Amino acid sequence: MEEVLGLINEMSPFLLLGFLLAGLLHVFVPATFYNRYMSDASFRSVLYAALFGIPLPLCSCGVLPTAMSLHREGASKGATVSFLIATPQTGVDSIFATYALMGLPFAILRPVAALFTSLMGGCLANVAVKDDSASRGDAKGPQSEESRPATLWGKVCAVFKYGFVDMMQSIGRWLILGLVVAGLITVFVPDSFFMQFSDKPLVGMLLVLLCAIPMYLCATGSIPIAVALMLKGLGPGTALVLLMAGPAVNVASILVVKKVLGLKTLLVYLFSIITGAIIFGLGIDYLLPREWFVPTMMSDCAHCGMPEGTDWFNVACSALLMALLVNAVIAKYMRKTSQPCPSCQSCAATTTASVPEEMPLENRYKIEGMRCIHCAKGVKRAIADIDGVEQVVVDLDNSTAMVKGRVSEAQVVAAVDSVGFKASRL
Repeated sequence: MEEVLGLINEMSPFLLLGFLLAGLLHVFVPATFYNRYMSDASFRSVLYAALFGIPLPLCSCGVLPTAMSLHREGASKGATVSFLIATPQTGVDSIFATYALMGLPFAILRPVAALFTSLMGGCLANVAVKDDSASRGDAKGPQSEESRPATLWGKVCAVFKYGFVDMMQSIGRWLILGLVVAGLITVFVPDSFFMQFSDKPLVGMLLVLLCAIPMYLCATGSIPIAVALMLKGLGPGTALVLLMAGPAVNVASILVVKKVLGLKTLLVYLFSIITGAIIFGLGIDYLLPREWFVPTMMSDCAHCGMPEGTDWFNVACSALLMALLVNAVIAKYMRKTSQPCPSCQSCAATTTASVPEEMPLENRYKIEGMRCIHCAKGVKRAIADIDGVEQVVVDLDNSTAMVKGRVSEAQVVAAVDSVGFKASRL
């Protein structure tokens, strides 16, 4: 617990700032801004997709419905792959947290590596995979964009709600899990286990890739795990491999990319992430001074107790962060017994378990694969776009969706499948 509390104390100010910026991006940057520049199979669309995706605070499962929706609405496969690779690796919250815990070099290299790998993957997809843009010529455009508050006060409320409630619910448990895993690694894994790979960086990177690729790790939750591995003797290059590959890919994303974009696109996707991670990892270990990384790690992370002269601003930020996490959990379960707030349009896009009893022609569906609030919103938008749908209520906790309207089961199943999830009628 001392290790975990020490890590939280270092990260909390930057996490709070990152969550705030995430809310600002969500409210003030419209979805149409992202869709407009990704339709053609060119380097420009790949570059735009990467640049748009890097600051977005979406995890490797939350990015799936967003990317599949972009592809359905006209984005090329190259742009879709670029967005899929760049977005989960970083985010404004994880960049600030990386700086807090791992120093400025890592905070700079992480988005640079995400940009490089996404450009490589997107360009390879444009060259190697035949795009199906003709089959998407009837895309209706981003009609499913969430309603945004019209007043400045409503937008301010939406910023704080998204940043400090929705985002907390989305990645909070994964962040805490990452901190706990880091504490367990620090305490229980012998130094000698990783020391044997200290002079064999490529072997260590392959070992980390083997463990990280199938796992679900969010960009922020992977940071304390990387810190713990470095403190146990692995090089900074291997830590960067974990930071890149862990959040960028998992079993769920592999299955979805194969199903929606095809096997060739999946191979390009995996090749770009693995190759890019190893290139940057070896580059750090062999081309950059090690002292850029090790002193920062030791000074910021090795002292996990509460030393004299503790920065009480960090302590206050840690207390606020924990209070926000608790509030997010309470709000999550209170929504299960209340209707969306009529005065806040952003509330209507979140998940709830409350369904009006008078809803006619309603059906309930089991949705497989939803992990976070972004997944639920993607499912909600996909179903809401079906002609004849009057209302959609998605319950993330129970992995279900209630659909009101004159629509067939096949239409709902196809819509959910188009954004990478699986639906079956209950």
